[in-house]
Amino acid sequence: MGKRQSKAPEPVRHTIGGGVAELVPDRERARAWSLLIDGAPQSHVDLEDPEYLDFAYQRRLGHIIDLAAPPGRPLQVLHLGGGALTLARYVAATRPRSTQQVVELDTALVELVRRELPWDRTWRIKVRDGDARAGLAKVPDGWADLVIADVFSGARTPAHLTSTEFLAEVRRALRPGGLYAANAADGAPLAFLRSQIATVRSAFPYACVAADPAMLRGRRFGNAILLAGDTELPVAELTRRVASDPHPGRVEHGRALDDFAGGAAPVTDATAAASPAPPESVFR
Repeated sequence: MGKRQSKAPEPVRHTIGGGVAELVPDRERARAWSLLIDGAPQSHVDLEDPEYLDFAYQRRLGHIIDLAAPPGRPLQVLHLGGGALTLARYVAATRPRSTQQVVELDTALVELVRRELPWDRTWRIKVRDGDARAGLAKVPDGWADLVIADVFSGARTPAHLTSTEFLAEVRRALRPGGLYAANAADGAPLAFLRSQIATVRSAFPYACVAADPAMLRGRRFGNAILLAGDTELPVAELTRRVASDPHPGRVEHGRALDDFAGGAAPVTDATAAASPAPPESVFR
């Protein structure tokens, strides 16, 4: 008799605090899954190869993780927003003995990921339930080598994670020379991204943005990765890596970044607004 083929995995749907989560199997990779929340793609995880980053914005954050310290050196990383823990898995795989904290508000999502996409329990990943800014406030001064903010509620970044006061807390949690990276989603006229650049530039002396060129020209809604720190950034190597990605991106920094911001004002807790909702056509 012929060998029975194993049945292909089926999508998993589960109601969570933020809506309906769906885990969709990747038909091209045996143990890989995409996480969608209310139809919006959030994360992609390959359980057999945690170093594989499928989404373009996660690849860019992966480059930042690679450049945050010499290869293989353990990092202390704070992830604001958990998703499917794609980037925490990447850090654990590429930088053994790293210590990581993940703050995720949606406890039902965390339990779904624990059950369906389990990670190696020997990895030093601690997942904390709660609001990202409240979790950030509990981090000791100077603890983090890297803070990654990738928080979305209903496909929008909450307003209280976009202000100068929030970034003051980020700076407090970072060690000298540490890096802050944030995922910002926007579309034309890019008012949110410009305001976020201005806000980051008011908090850190060095900053850059990595994104799809069409997104930076306002031709499509997309993700931009903001990177900032109190020392010079690895802009040249980041630029090379981003330009070599399967979906090549561009890095803006220095005078060009200030020109792009176009005189936008930093936002405070009093003036902050959530990022714009993506158009429905983005996910079709």
